[in-house]
Amino acid sequence: MVKIVSKEELLASGGKDLGHSDWFEIDQERINAFADATLDHQFIHVDPEAAAKTPFGGTIAHGFLTLSMLPYLMKDLTMIPENVMMGVNYGFNSLRFINPVAVNSKIRAAATIKEVIEKKPGQFLVTYSITIEIEGADKPALVAEWLAMSFTA
Repeated sequence: MVKIVSKEELLASGGKDLGHSDWFEIDQERINAFADATLDHQFIHVDPEAAAKTPFGGTIAHGFLTLSMLPYLMKDLTMIPENVMMGVNYGFNSLRFINPVAVNSKIRAAATIKEVIEKKPGQFLVTYSITIEIEGADKPALVAEWLAMSFTA
């Protein structure tokens, strides 16, 4: 569950470790739905027989599918200020896809608040350091510095 905090607590949260999300399985049905939504039907994602002949040994999730899971994975880790009206995705300072997510793998987010800035009165820009981990893997799926803006009433 999102943690609602005072403006002062949010502004002082730089460096705060937010912990980990729950694990979430990426199955072939989700990969296929993402391929349909983005019109990215590259065989490595949607053709198990052809993908089995690659070094990956089977289908893998789109990197952008893994990235697009951030809002869901972060839902219980995020801190927002009191009286928030809305939040928007502000972009990324950095993003690297490190390791492919094989079909039926489980992923989770590990997050830290890097910095919080009040850009204008009532507008809070939060920079998160995010790692998407793959259960049982030595290397993460991705690492990113994600920016989110919250607007208060």
